[in-house]
Amino acid sequence: MIMKQRKLSFLGAIIAGVLIFVTASDALAQRDFSKVQIKTIPVGGAVSMLMGAGGNIGVVSGSDGVFMIDDQFAPLTPKILAAVKKISTKPIRFLLNTHWHFDHTGGNENIGKLGTTIVAHENVRKTMSVDQPLKAFKMTVPAAAKIALPVITFNDSATFHLNGETIRIIHVPPAHTDGDSIVHFEKSNIIHTGDTFFNGFYPFIDVEHGGSIDGMIKAAGITLGLANDQTKIIPGHGPLGNKKQLAAFRDMLIKARDAIKMAAKGGKSPEQVAKADPLKALNAKWGNGFLKPPIFVRIVLGGMKR
Repeated sequence: MIMKQRKLSFLGAIIAGVLIFVTASDALAQRDFSKVQIKTIPVGGAVSMLMGAGGNIGVVSGSDGVFMIDDQFAPLTPKILAAVKKISTKPIRFLLNTHWHFDHTGGNENIGKLGTTIVAHENVRKTMSVDQPLKAFKMTVPAAAKIALPVITFNDSATFHLNGETIRIIHVPPAHTDGDSIVHFEKSNIIHTGDTFFNGFYPFIDVEHGGSIDGMIKAAGITLGLANDQTKIIPGHGPLGNKKQLAAFRDMLIKARDAIKMAAKGGKSPEQVAKADPLKALNAKWGNGFLKPPIFVRIVLGGMKR
């Protein structure tokens, strides 16, 4: 009976994780993108960061053309292209997707039609190629159009040599999803983390597609191993960061995981764990993002092996 209750509790935590994903997607689908402004932030060397709605975009420009990381939502493509043209009049030669989520790949179809080559980890193409059912809510994320799919995929890593920059793309073990990549601009000493780093608030972790808090901690450790005190770090969400901020994010994840594990002892339900407020020591600093503490607790539980 206890084992059955634990299985039901685990399922409930997974469903809660899916709920925030669906709720976020519905809200964004109804958003008035006409009011979104794309902000360009010079990061260093030939690298810039674009902020708008959805995941932060990376752009490296030069005589060889533009290398772009992620593309937010389809309605924003004209504004994003206008921002890129202010950086460089060269064509966008390559677009890297750090993972499959719609706020990072929504513009793929539009940009793919420009003749841009889309690149991603193998799991990103696999996930985007077929409908993704969210069974708990009778919802399906439809398969991407063929032109929106990555045409070059890799397993562990890939390297681009463009505009005098060595761009190393590294697949990390399942963290935010099972297809996460971080991008290291070696010459400029800049790293784009995709959604393995949310700068300043609790992250969404896609448990349904392989994510877990342990994976997020490992991914942060990999990125920290590439960084030094001068490294600038473009997070998936939040302001431009650095090694100190990423280290603080990892420390928060470790404390959150341990506190939630402790609160869950004795086979408590996700509702009981969330009500116990195991993150109360962290909430003042980390709990003011779009993901509220009780929901984050449930997501973390959903990714744990109970």
